[in-house]
Amino acid sequence: MSDKQEIKRYTDNLRDEVDGAALYAALAAAESDPVRKDLFLQLSQAEARHAELWREKLRSAGVADRKFAPSFRTRLLARMATRFGPRFVMSSVAATEAADQNKYAGQSDASALVADERGHAAVIAAASGGGLSVGAQIGRSEPWHRGASGNSLRAAVLGANDGLVSNFCLLMGVAGAGSGERAVILTGMAGLIAGACSMALGEWLSVSNARELAAAQIEREREEIEQTPEAEQHELALILQAKGLPKGEAQHAAHRIMGNKAAALDMLVREELGLDPEELGGNPWTAAGVSFALFSLGALVPVIPLAVFSGRSGIAGCIAASGVALAVIGVLTSLFNGRSPWFSGVRQVVFGCAAAAVTYGSGSLLGIALK
Repeated sequence: MSDKQEIKRYTDNLRDEVDGAALYAALAAAESDPVRKDLFLQLSQAEARHAELWREKLRSAGVADRKFAPSFRTRLLARMATRFGPRFVMSSVAATEAADQNKYAGQSDASALVADERGHAAVIAAASGGGLSVGAQIGRSEPWHRGASGNSLRAAVLGANDGLVSNFCLLMGVAGAGSGERAVILTGMAGLIAGACSMALGEWLSVSNARELAAAQIEREREEIEQTPEAEQHELALILQAKGLPKGEAQHAAHRIMGNKAAALDMLVREELGLDPEELGGNPWTAAGVSFALFSLGALVPVIPLAVFSGRSGIAGCIAASGVALAVIGVLTSLFNGRSPWFSGVRQVVFGCAAAAVTYGSGSLLGIALK
């Protein structure tokens, strides 16, 4: 990397850290709760220390000290925090910290800051008071193994919907092209098997990769506890403070937890990474099997009438069965989308049939063109 590129990297990092220090200082100034105020001040001081590291690197590179004004986004968030309270902007701050938690991962001269940034993300996730800790998306991969998350019904409905809509549209396209009944049925079964295998393989890869990533992050956390116990204890204290413990109690509790490295690892993995060490995202084979079954169930619906009836009756039965299934899926989606069952059911039927009509028309055009 050239000197100019290095200087640009130092400058960009410095600007980010200056923004972070200014934002947390503003949050501390706007916060009325003394525990949270102290938490924001500690984060501001940590970001200021990071900024000093990059200033020093710039000085070593022969670049004069630069004073950066906070960015427009930082100033806007600070004003909103002052006007409406820090909690009003915490979701935005948490999202930014989550996105930036690995920004130093590829910078060898900033390895000491990687754990700090990830710790800050976990602290802000806890302080924002909602949802999963940072990193909980690891092991929450796509979609069917999420029974513990309360989304199993949603995942099942969407999995069956994928099979239903894709195979319904495929069959309508082939039928529109003027293919014979046998060819249409074979196409439907081929679409079912191919789609289900693809979904199962994709789910297996997704869960396997999530587990491997989770295991790697847990091992890295274990190494950090061994190599930098003071920093990890500080992170624990900040997380506990973000959850409402006074600073002194949080530091005392963190000290006691760090006395048992297994307990410290378990807590940091759960709170900082958002992972359950016992599960690591579920079993990839179970996820693949469930994905295969759900997709197949949905894909089978439009095929059955074509196998039972012949000619136009089979096509009509395919459309009718698919329409009913789409309506049922739409009603089920109303359980988790907040809409009325009637609205969700009608919308699902309209969009599903519209997609099938488009593929039928496309098939007709292709069939004419290829004759």
